[in-house]
Amino acid sequence: MRVPFIDLKAQYNDVKAEIDSSVQEVLSTGAYVLGKYNKQLEASIAERHQVKHAIAVNSGTDALRILMQAAGIEPGDEVITTAFTFVASVETIAQLGATPVLVEIDPATFCIDPDAIEAAITPRTKAILPIHLFGQLCDMTKIKAIADRHGLMILEDAAQVTFGHHKGIYTGNWGHGCGISFYVTKNLGAAGDGGMILTNDDEIARRCLSLRIHGMGRERYYYDEIGYTSRLAELQAAVLCAKLQKLDDWNENRASVAMVYLEELSGLDLHLPVTLEGNNNTWHQFTLRTTRREELISFLKEREIDSGIYYPVPLHLHAPYGAYGAGEGSLPLTEEVSKQCLSIPVHQHMTQDQAHFVASSIREFALKTVSV
Repeated sequence: MRVPFIDLKAQYNDVKAEIDSSVQEVLSTGAYVLGKYNKQLEASIAERHQVKHAIAVNSGTDALRILMQAAGIEPGDEVITTAFTFVASVETIAQLGATPVLVEIDPATFCIDPDAIEAAITPRTKAILPIHLFGQLCDMTKIKAIADRHGLMILEDAAQVTFGHHKGIYTGNWGHGCGISFYVTKNLGAAGDGGMILTNDDEIARRCLSLRIHGMGRERYYYDEIGYTSRLAELQAAVLCAKLQKLDDWNENRASVAMVYLEELSGLDLHLPVTLEGNNNTWHQFTLRTTRREELISFLKEREIDSGIYYPVPLHLHAPYGAYGAGEGSLPLTEEVSKQCLSIPVHQHMTQDQAHFVASSIREFALKTVSV
């Protein structure tokens, strides 16, 4: 049975009528830039996340970069985060001239370890960038307590948790703001790139709105600061608005697939993902850990089951970011997880039959490994 890692064709077919209609409307009216679909998307996400401001931008990377700049991250500042992430999380800190301070993760949730944050704080620390990985938030109760105690900003990397919340509080509300990604593979994915900034801070919102259009202020062609070109294309906003109507149902299907895995793979010599108490989990990825990863990948491939590795090498071991770490062995838990993690299919258009097939295949592999 063929089980793809993601099925974008099925996703499109699910909302084809809505997408085709709205895209045709944009093309026929010529309202290509910051039109009604941008406004509709911003209003819908802001309402769901219970924030004052939602600002659509060109990508999740731009969302982080612009948010941090608008919040006042500057050269010489330190921002505490992790090396187990997509490069944009650390890249954007460095691009602003600030210093990423990389600390350990919790190997059960893959998110930043709150205890490691406290130990890394120095007089130059300005912010904490918790990265909400694979569909759930970090332990924001502990992180907020640390930030409040030390007078630090919280800027959330929420690229993978649209509609994510911890103890009922949605991402974007735990600190000064968050950046969301609408890259094509996300639970809510555009037809390419897209992103959004969420914040309750009026001044941060004002600067974000300016920075996304060349630093332009309220008056056209008058500039307050050096900015970017980071508008979300109206066509992308139209696609996202169509998909947004389905997102709750899609997330429920992801959860049903994850439940099959959790039930049928329990008791095996595998580290299954753990959902932190108080979190909802949108299951952007289902990531397990095994000491026999390459063998499992080959075993699944023989059965036409896709898999992926997020992330094979932590960022402190990449040449451009080596200066922000102490080399191999400096983050042992992060490095161990990177060598063992494997994500298996959990997309919104998987069938229960496919989920059971993946689970039974992995179970067969694990039991066969034990018997040999």
